Amino acid sequence: MKTPVSSMLLMLVASLFGSFGAACLKSGAERLQFNLIALIKNYYLAAGVGLFLLSSYFFVLGLRQGELSVLYPMVSLGYIWTLFLSRIFFGEPFTRTKILGLALVLGGIVLLGAGNR
Repeated sequence: MKTPVSSMLLMLVASLFGSFGAACLKSGAERLQFNLIALIKNYYLAAGVGLFLLSSYFFVLGLRQGELSVLYPMVSLGYIWTLFLSRIFFGEPFTRTKILGLALVLGGIVLLGAGNR
């Protein structure tokens, strides 16, 4: 069974939404107050949860027609998006170790995708 490109694109979208969800959760956590009214008004937390739910929806759609062994590792693309989003939104630095990790993740995804042929 070959994995269609559409399933790979759905996994890409799922990983992107998941990364934005993580960034929203971090923003919401920074504003977190432990009372019910403040928790309800914490729109960043709500957006983070919503984006994770949306991510899960695309994840399930992507898994329907492809090989799990090819598609599931694509979830690790979220680490790549998160690296860039954390730099943009929180000013977190790029380090050599992070760049090496990024290269290893990309290399692994390419190898797994090539195994789909």
